[in-house]
Amino acid sequence: MKNTTKFIGLDVSKEKIAVAIADEGREAPRYWGLIPHTDGDIRKLVKKLGNPDQLFFCYEAGPTGYPLYRMLVSMGVHCDIIAPSLIPQKPGERVKTDRRDSIRLAQLYRAGELTPIHVPTKEDEALRDLVRCREDAKEDELRAKHRLSKFLLRHQIHPPDGVNKWTKKYFNWLDTLKFDHAATRTVYQEYYHQLKELEQRIYRLEEEIQQQATDGVHAPMIQALQSLRGVALITATSIVAEVGSFLRFRTPRQLMAYTGLIPSEYSSGERRYQGEITKTGNRHLRRLLVEAGWSYRYQPAVKGKLKQRQHGCSPSIQAISWKAQNRLHKKYYRLISKGKESGKAVTAVARELAGFIWAIAQEIEPSNR
Repeated sequence: MKNTTKFIGLDVSKEKIAVAIADEGREAPRYWGLIPHTDGDIRKLVKKLGNPDQLFFCYEAGPTGYPLYRMLVSMGVHCDIIAPSLIPQKPGERVKTDRRDSIRLAQLYRAGELTPIHVPTKEDEALRDLVRCREDAKEDELRAKHRLSKFLLRHQIHPPDGVNKWTKKYFNWLDTLKFDHAATRTVYQEYYHQLKELEQRIYRLEEEIQQQATDGVHAPMIQALQSLRGVALITATSIVAEVGSFLRFRTPRQLMAYTGLIPSEYSSGERRYQGEITKTGNRHLRRLLVEAGWSYRYQPAVKGKLKQRQHGCSPSIQAISWKAQNRLHKKYYRLISKGKESGKAVTAVARELAGFIWAIAQEIEPSNR
């Protein structure tokens, strides 16, 4: 049995890995046991199971990341990381254990019923961590602003007339505030200091993003995507970080499906029903496209910062950008005129924007192969 093809399901946790094996054929999978989650024990497991060319490992995507995948691949073993949301489930199944999960993975993997995810390179993963770290910092900044503004509201302290929130004048006004009680003064200073710290953190992260967009491995793609309206430095870098390589999408429809922006469908016989968007795939990418889609409400124009971003871009990329402006602007107002809600219209615009991003990627990536 050592020389037969084996499909190995791994249920991976922080300290332990449950291992199950399904041999080629129709025999029931067998449970191997628990092993410590260490490099040495994993290497021993691979050595015991036989020829690496006949071993096929899989495990679910999760918080343990990609080191296990990269280690197995470096040993000459085939490995897939499985999308957890796409694993078939038996109706009514209410028992979940590491043993059952590993056996189920091995069984479904042998049957070809599992959907692997794209594993980013180390460079892609580092860029993705960078943009997501900034995203987390922006969320923390928003919470800090809410805490400070609600503190001021509780004490009935309002900015002067004509001073808008979170502008330079507003911060200058915050610097002048004084409180009678020491406890209240300490609370205010801590809230305000936290906000200032977060602003500095975001500034440092954006500096590094700027550096990666200029000198990193994905710099040509990031610069090209900025030719699109609504896609400036942060958005372009984030899109590239989330997608990695656009070459894995053979058609623009595949990229649209990956964003989860395509409508769900339930059709039977002559009846065809399309519902809400699927929301499958990458939620970070979906949010970026929807935010960029709002820019196409305005009349097509190339001026200001967009004109600066397009400086140096090839004529073909500028033509794609101009076509996107005209097509998506018309699409938005055509849907609005039919009574569609603005949010749904922008979602449809965002879906087609993914197609224009794919078109620009085809102009850049083949030259970098």
